[in-house]
Amino acid sequence: MRKIKEFLKKETVLCIAALCAAATMLLVPPDREYLHYIDWRVLCLLLCLMAVVAGFKSLGAFDWLTYQLLRRIKSGRVLGVTLVLLPFFCSMLVTNDVALIVFVPFTLALLESLGCAGSMIPVIVLQTVAANLGSMATPVGNPQNLYLYAAYSLEAGEFFSVVLPLTLVSLAGLTVASLPVLPRALPEQKLEEARILSARRMGIYAGLFVLCLLTVFRIVPYPVTTAVVVAALFLADKKLLKEIDFMLLLTFVCFFVVSENLGRVEAVREFLQSLLEKSTLLTAVGASQVISNVPAAVLLSAFTEQWRELLAGVNIGGLGTPIASLASLITMKLYLRWPGAKIGKFLLVFTAANVAGLVILLLFSML
Repeated sequence: MRKIKEFLKKETVLCIAALCAAATMLLVPPDREYLHYIDWRVLCLLLCLMAVVAGFKSLGAFDWLTYQLLRRIKSGRVLGVTLVLLPFFCSMLVTNDVALIVFVPFTLALLESLGCAGSMIPVIVLQTVAANLGSMATPVGNPQNLYLYAAYSLEAGEFFSVVLPLTLVSLAGLTVASLPVLPRALPEQKLEEARILSARRMGIYAGLFVLCLLTVFRIVPYPVTTAVVVAALFLADKKLLKEIDFMLLLTFVCFFVVSENLGRVEAVREFLQSLLEKSTLLTAVGASQVISNVPAAVLLSAFTEQWRELLAGVNIGGLGTPIASLASLITMKLYLRWPGAKIGKFLLVFTAANVAGLVILLLFSML
């Protein structure tokens, strides 16, 4: 019973997605159409990216990068901006959830050692906003981008024409917001030196990451990339295969079942189409607040060809409620484990920052 409770707590999103999938199967009984529900290209790319990122992490690449940057910083203002923008830029390549898993615990420990515990909440909240917004800049930055890029067969120029203006506005806003979060003067920092554990293996993982990017841009077929990545990791360090979040992949399978089944229910289809006809952007933002932006992207893509508005909407929609982006829940979990965590204050600051960012980007998109 304890193991079941632990699983339900750890994989809450998967459990909810599975229940929703089961419910839609009552509306649309399994048939031959189910065979076409799964987007194997998206699943294989997610698997490959998670495997490569696990390889980078195992070699201490993120610790090394952080050490190289922070050992040169003496100003509190510069440190505040750096801590916020690290996940912003890193999430473009390693996804928003991975960026937060890496940088939030480091930030909590660093601020504690500097005697700046009072600044923990604003800094990690801005890091969360930064990871969610930075990740929208690339097709591999988050799952909804990866899915929409494949679902609509987008070209690189089409994709970047939508996300780059939003990314630049986000960068400017985050820079301004992060300037006052830490005091100007800081005590001397005590950082443990970090090194890359193996240059040879780092080169292998870098090559695999480039291969993943080539697959995202449809230069290399995804079955080839999947086979190469799995084989390379098995030979280099097969323990990393255990680091792959297979529950996330299963969650996506459930999302596919839910969205495809709902798309076959006439009443649901007519309702969503009526909303999308009024505003794809606002519908995507609103749906993200309730079911989070990844399933919102999967679901709404079945009802509209307005991919520009949908792409902008599900990325902007990652701001707002704590469930608008699943990555936000990672920060909350990590902070609640910290001694003296104040959930009330965290939610207050989180809500204020997210609503402000949501309003600014939404107005920018609408104008």
